[in-house]
Amino acid sequence: MTEQTKTRFPAPLYAAAGAGDIAVEQLRKLPAVLTELSERASASLRDYNEQAGTKAAELRDKASTTDFVALRGNAASVATSFAQIAQDRAVAAYTALVARGERVVGTGVVEAAEVVNADIETTEEPAAIEAAEATPAKPAATPKPRKRAASK
Repeated sequence: MTEQTKTRFPAPLYAAAGAGDIAVEQLRKLPAVLTELSERASASLRDYNEQAGTKAAELRDKASTTDFVALRGNAASVATSFAQIAQDRAVAAYTALVARGERVVGTGVVEAAEVVNADIETTEEPAAIEAAEATPAKPAATPKPRKRAASK
């Protein structure tokens, strides 16, 4: 059996570990964020109620003067460029998650996995040998000849 000198997990595993690390980090901040959002929401709600009527009238006027044909023509090209930007950001985020996961997992986990694998190998080998010794060897069975189907 060949021995690997360096064990490396697949990139998706590192990405999952990185995402988990970010999730734990953000969950620790959650109580403070909830308090802040609650305070901001109550203050903003009063302001929005006062401005809602005037904003609705402005939007109605703007909708009546908008050139929807030109807007529709620009939508396809803008959507394509946004999709490219989103794809680039997704690749960058995935790469960052993989790098973070590699730091989180670190070499300690690799070493622990090697120890566990070695323990499994040493535990399974004696069991297989004991099982082979416990059952007596049977003579090789000769196959029965097949019956031919009767032709009509």
